[in-house]
Amino acid sequence: MSANILVLPGSLRLASHNRKLAAEATRMLALSDAVVTRLDLADYPLPLYDGDHEQDNGIPENAVLLAHRIAVQDGLLLVSPEYNHSIPAVLKNAIDWASRVRKVQGRPVQPFKGLVVGLASASPGRFGGARGLEALRLVMRALGAEVLTQQCSVADAANGFDENGRLSDDIARTSLESLVDKLLDTSRSLSRRG
Repeated sequence: MSANILVLPGSLRLASHNRKLAAEATRMLALSDAVVTRLDLADYPLPLYDGDHEQDNGIPENAVLLAHRIAVQDGLLLVSPEYNHSIPAVLKNAIDWASRVRKVQGRPVQPFKGLVVGLASASPGRFGGARGLEALRLVMRALGAEVLTQQCSVADAANGFDENGRLSDDIARTSLESLVDKLLDTSRSLSRRG
């Protein structure tokens, strides 16, 4: 059975190392029988989460659209930079809003519950963004996701990609390939579509 996999980079910067890593993961996933979609958070602009805003104005349409896109997936690959050892604001805000969505098209939904989530990061530093992924792991687990233990952290990312956007380091490439394979296998076996 094929799996529906969503790849979501947690950066808006066009030259982001994490957008490059997300593109490479998308390319690898596309070689499988999976139905792969890559989203850009720039296409889902959202106000900063505020309970008063939600109470007065409801949930923004972009949050509902994002939650719906997530809810129909078997797996999600979050490719996130590390900001101050944690999650970038744009990604955390999108997760917070999407988690508030309870109905899509009149049907109950919990976008992250039971979703298989893989984590990856690229950073110019020596830890490859791994500390930020730990913060992201806590949030995803709190929302009911099945977060893979395996992750991919690409250190020295400024030198980590060739001119075609492919990972130039064999260890990093093997790590990402292994994560992609695990995400596919687990998403197939724990498919939320039945």
